[in-house]
Amino acid sequence: MKIFTDSLIFQKEMLTLKKNKTIGFVPTMGALHEGHISLIERAKKENDFCVVSIYVNPTQFNDPKDFEKYPLTYEQDCEILRKHNVDYLFSPTYSQIYPDGFNFEVSEKNLSSLLCGKFRPGHFVGVLTVVLKLLNLAQATKAYFGEKDYQQFKLIEKMAQAFFIPTEIISSPTIRDKDGLALSSRNQLLSTEGIDRAKYFAQTLKRASDKNEIIEKLNLKEIEIDYIEEFENRRYSAVRIDNVRLIDNVPI
Repeated sequence: MKIFTDSLIFQKEMLTLKKNKTIGFVPTMGALHEGHISLIERAKKENDFCVVSIYVNPTQFNDPKDFEKYPLTYEQDCEILRKHNVDYLFSPTYSQIYPDGFNFEVSEKNLSSLLCGKFRPGHFVGVLTVVLKLLNLAQATKAYFGEKDYQQFKLIEKMAQAFFIPTEIISSPTIRDKDGLALSSRNQLLSTEGIDRAKYFAQTLKRASDKNEIIEKLNLKEIEIDYIEEFENRRYSAVRIDNVRLIDNVPI
């Protein structure tokens, strides 16, 4: 696995690579789990080369404390990537991603103000800005995103269309544990009791008949609710358990 930390050198390598080969790109913030691995395996299957990025993007954290406690497992992540025969890893610093000091940013006017956007001001500005930069650097044929962050996926998909990014944006189904909990890097921050409540949250979101039933059941478990919304045939929710923010969504 070749590891790049310099943005322009990485971009140059990718531009050379894409002349004759297809590139599958999986952007991540590290703390890799089976959800990431499913994206990597699909990228490998559908392309000549698989490229992964690891970058914990500070501009998408509206709460500095949330950024500070985000799990960092870089060495372990590299072992996982090597085990799964990833070809390239891009692991930049802040100055490599934001040489302008985040002076230029990307924003969206409609979908980004709903759901997570309503409760995390500035979050999607950071997400869209960093993803646009990563797509421009990776020069990928296809880029892969999990459906757990479905609002994020739709925003990235629409952004790529709006800015004529040639990379095909692809979503893959949420990977869950045997109890239905969506795999997430943030799950590492939960206590044993917190994991049980998180599983209850996931099961309730899927099985309940309507929003009121979900609210009632989660309140009984003292699970703090940011929002529960049904939007375009999908049920979305964000909650806080052990002071950790978890999101999920299911089709309806």
